[in-house]
Amino acid sequence: MPPKEQITSSMKSDVFGEISLKIEDLCVDFLLSGGDLRAVYHLDFELPAHKMTGLVGESGSGKTTLTSAILRSVSTPGEITQGKIFFENQDVLKLSDEKLRRFRWNEIAMVFQAAQNSLNPSMTIQEQFAETIMAHRKNISNKEMMEISRKLLKQVKLEPERILRSYPHELSGGMKQRVMIAFAQLLDPPVLLLDEPTTALDVITQDYIFTLIKQMHDQTHNTMLLSTHDIAIVARVCDYMAVMYGGRIVEMGDIFTMFESPLHPYTQMLIKAAPSLVGELKERVAIPGSAPDLMKHHEGCIFADRCPYCYDRCQSEEPKLKVVGEEHLAACHRADIGKEGR
Repeated sequence: MPPKEQITSSMKSDVFGEISLKIEDLCVDFLLSGGDLRAVYHLDFELPAHKMTGLVGESGSGKTTLTSAILRSVSTPGEITQGKIFFENQDVLKLSDEKLRRFRWNEIAMVFQAAQNSLNPSMTIQEQFAETIMAHRKNISNKEMMEISRKLLKQVKLEPERILRSYPHELSGGMKQRVMIAFAQLLDPPVLLLDEPTTALDVITQDYIFTLIKQMHDQTHNTMLLSTHDIAIVARVCDYMAVMYGGRIVEMGDIFTMFESPLHPYTQMLIKAAPSLVGELKERVAIPGSAPDLMKHHEGCIFADRCPYCYDRCQSEEPKLKVVGEEHLAACHRADIGKEGR
């Protein structure tokens, strides 16, 4: 992989213009004793460059599996069985072990949802920062490492001197999560994946961390993919939103279009079900039915059993993700007539 300063994004999209990541026909299977579970199903996805994209969907929709697949770190017994993941016009799935090691953290880094499980309990924060930097940049001095560490901790509103000498157990959950956000930026990666970065934190701390993430993005203009179940947060901090259901992207577009004119029934129902959006709580409507069984083959639309607009074609033919407007994609047989025509 060429040095970072020589890399310039050259990938283009017919829909989103410049993109940082392109996924084609991706499948991720979990090989279980009772059968194979396809958590990501023939997925196509483009990540707009220098923007923050929110990836939303119910639990079990495949968000975490997708973000893990991008880094080739799907947990056992999961396995990427098909597809391509392009970054800077190279297929991540074909990288050698050494190139993959350099790719992670240097080019794409990830903030995991459980910070306490991501930090080594037997090492101070300073030791963990230094270990990561030294693994990728052999010639850096201790002074430079300390300067980078202090700067990043200040960006996430933490006091560097105290945090660097602390062990993880000496920090609160919110502090550890902010440490992980700083940690992910140690090598200044152009793409940052955030997988449910505020899980298990109280609502005040969650709001504070999302505000920090938004401020960081406004300053760096890095490409970010934020995986979350909180649609209200996506509306507040993101430029684009991608909706995932049953291992598929069923709709994606710029944030204004997705909230003003959503075309997929699942997107409409997610927005109506979100209790923290504008409106009375009594106006919120739960999505009927339950998530699909991904161990079973689905002949038509994966959402058909829960969709109020389902008709014969939906039961027999799977809709493809297609362009339905400017910077707007949807996988629905009725998407071309819009919600007014239903």
